[in-house]
Amino acid sequence: MNRSAYLTTGMAIKTLSRLSRANIVIHGREHVPGNAAIFVVNHFTRIETFFLPYHIFNLTGIPVWSLANAKLFQGGFGRFLELVGAVSTRDPQRDELVIKTLLTGEANWIIFPEGSMIKTKKIMHGGKYMVTDPKGMHEPHTGAATLALRAELFRRYLLLHSKKRSSQANCSLEYLGLGSVEEMGNAAPTIVPVNLTYYPLRAHENVASSLTEKLVKGVSERVLEEIMTEGTMLLAGVDVDIRFGKPIDIGAQLAHLVSDEELLQSDFNSFVGAPFFKTVIQGSGRRIMQQYMRAIYSMTTVNHEHLFASFLRMYPYEKIQKKDLQRRVFYAASLLQEREYQHLFLHKSMQEDQSHLVVDDRYRKFENFLQLAIDKGIVKKEGETLVRDRSKLSAPVSFHRGRIDNPVEVIANEVEPLKALQKFLYSLAWQPDFLLKLFLIRYLLKKANQQYHSAVEQWCSMSGIQKGSGKPIFYSSIQKRTGILLVHSYLATPLEVKEFAGYLHKKGYWVYAPRLPGHGTCAADLAGRSYQEWINEVDAGYALLSNTCRRVVVGGVSVGGNLALHLASRVPDIAGVFAICPPMQLRDYSSTFMPASDTWNKMVQKIKGEHPDEQFLKFAAESPHINYDRNPVQGIKQVGNLLDDLEKRFAKVTMPSLIVHADHDPVVRRKGSRKLFDRLASVQKEYVLMNSDRHVIVQGAGVEKVFQRVRLFIEGAEAQ
Repeated sequence: MNRSAYLTTGMAIKTLSRLSRANIVIHGREHVPGNAAIFVVNHFTRIETFFLPYHIFNLTGIPVWSLANAKLFQGGFGRFLELVGAVSTRDPQRDELVIKTLLTGEANWIIFPEGSMIKTKKIMHGGKYMVTDPKGMHEPHTGAATLALRAELFRRYLLLHSKKRSSQANCSLEYLGLGSVEEMGNAAPTIVPVNLTYYPLRAHENVASSLTEKLVKGVSERVLEEIMTEGTMLLAGVDVDIRFGKPIDIGAQLAHLVSDEELLQSDFNSFVGAPFFKTVIQGSGRRIMQQYMRAIYSMTTVNHEHLFASFLRMYPYEKIQKKDLQRRVFYAASLLQEREYQHLFLHKSMQEDQSHLVVDDRYRKFENFLQLAIDKGIVKKEGETLVRDRSKLSAPVSFHRGRIDNPVEVIANEVEPLKALQKFLYSLAWQPDFLLKLFLIRYLLKKANQQYHSAVEQWCSMSGIQKGSGKPIFYSSIQKRTGILLVHSYLATPLEVKEFAGYLHKKGYWVYAPRLPGHGTCAADLAGRSYQEWINEVDAGYALLSNTCRRVVVGGVSVGGNLALHLASRVPDIAGVFAICPPMQLRDYSSTFMPASDTWNKMVQKIKGEHPDEQFLKFAAESPHINYDRNPVQGIKQVGNLLDDLEKRFAKVTMPSLIVHADHDPVVRRKGSRKLFDRLASVQKEYVLMNSDRHVIVQGAGVEKVFQRVRLFIEGAEAQ
């Protein structure tokens, strides 16, 4: 192998990888051994052949060679494969080269145990790992295991006979092309399972496929399919999770099978050809192969499309409501995230808050998958109902056309080896819709309460802790099917709106008042929170009520009102939105909340200072038992970020809207809320001034008028 040519070609691959828009994330770096190893990898695209050696080389500093199908070594492409360190599976010196380089540590190796690309991702048949290719079905190859076992046998044989100064050691050295035993490393070779998961999986016309069709006459269907699929992945910014598993110690695997005495008693010729050793290698090789196949596929990185595709396949009825499918995926993703279910590995997007799946789909997880399923004829839409084509969800997928014609089935196939996941999803797929809704409500309430108690426990040693006032409020009802999502203000807790919530509940409404993260504990907790966390919590509250009630009205006090408007700008299904004393910009606040501009600038400069007290402002709270008496500078910045974000969204608030403000509000200037009102796109909207000199007008004297005015608005929204 020409090392100079290998490194030069590696530079070309490095350049190509920089041009690619693929987002590659490497996991399990700690599992990459320092000694020579065979990396066994699942094989879905040609991309692995080019980019994986480059990334492994970056981790180890050792050249990476690979075994490749002999049919690929034709013309210029064959020469390129040789330059990147690929060796034909039909090379007569293949085994000796692998064994020698493993012993010397000269190179690591990549071997694809499937023997070919698994374009359909169908690797399980009858509960066993079986490879399907155009020629038929067969077990994964044991080559990686047998080569590693043979290398370890040679290593032990050489070490034992060299210590005895036996002539058999020289025979072994000559056979492997080694000058001395010292060229050999001390550690046994290992096998490292590697999994690559691509997300999202798409295939369509791209620049590369278009050029190929124009420039190459008679291009085969196979080649065109690979360019369309893999070109799309590279050019469209696919996420690639490369996950290294725990190495399999071949020395430990072999130690109890072959004794030192047996190796010392064998001369070299009988050692190389002895039926006993071949039997040991073959039997152990098959067992080790099953071990690394399980390891490879257990590391599949589960993503949203795996869940959507699996539920479409498992759902017992021909038709499913769009919201029902979203609800099932939301519940499944949330449970998988929190329980770390059966040691599954989750895509980064599934390690975050999942409320968007049933609220506004702002990351288009559902919409993108649904469009794929519709485009490929897997489902068709009838209003809000999806009608599935069962024949395309269970029929065998064409080997060379599956990734283009039926990617949904390919996506579902990928997680078939994850048996615990399959059982879990199957149980949810068969759950009746009404029962699933009950489970979901119970889950969301339990989660909100657990988060609160965990936060209190975490910050209990801090001064100013507010025990008990931060618990979310939930009132159910059997009289009406309208839910009210009620959001408290900045620096407060749900206790602030408890009287209001009780009033609405007595009128027959379902009411939920969530706790905004960082509130109900201490100011130090709030200082580390972002406004996106507040949005997520409000979204979770909407998810709770919308799964129970026919209509949901959202509203809040001060910044809570801004959060309600933010939700309304993203969810047109909301029946109505109201905000009580909401600011439009930070400058709408008086000095009781915001310092003068010169003081503010000084505070921002000191935010990274050594004195923690300089990161907080004194706050004259209207309700000391509810509000913090310190206002974090970082918290004010997050309020500003929220208001800046919301300012771009007013034109998207189209449902009935109500803005209520105190005419002598000491905290928020009413000019700001009036300007906010004017910017709303709602056809039916109303601005109401209440006679009060307080900011939080849902507490204290005169609240009945505020409550009644909001109730009239809710009744009007219900009538729409």
